Amino acid sequence: MKIAVIQGPNLNMLGIREQHIYGPMSLEQIHEQLKSAAEQNGIELEFFQSNLEGEIVDRIQECLGTVDGIMINPAAYSHTSIAIKDALSAVNMPVVEVHISNIYKREEFRQKSVTAGASTGVISGFGPFGYHMGLIALMQIIAELKAVSQAKNA
Repeated sequence: MKIAVIQGPNLNMLGIREQHIYGPMSLEQIHEQLKSAAEQNGIELEFFQSNLEGEIVDRIQECLGTVDGIMINPAAYSHTSIAIKDALSAVNMPVVEVHISNIYKREEFRQKSVTAGASTGVISGFGPFGYHMGLIALMQIIAELKAVSQAKNA
């Protein structure tokens, strides 16, 4: 099983920016912990981070036929990017959207996620642990899809 982990703008600044909201962990530390959990479950992860919307769209499109699912934190693009939402819809695979902070306790403009409409589910407000929750969710969703596919082919 292979999962793409796609990180949006400013997440490369985790551990430095607004620690009272996002905590002290760096993106690299989050990825290392996530990689360890994935390896224990036989899952391969591919990590990608960009501050540029078009690069995120390109990376999502590259997932088609190469990964089983996507975990994405679109960050600020969650609230504005029809392009990222459309790319997620186009690849037609399991997608879990993760937010470190609870977007529903933040400014009103952050309480609406455009990209959530193309996601299988959304995890918000659990800090870096939300990525582990996303990994577990994707493992389950992908396993269920494979079981259904195998049952149809039997």
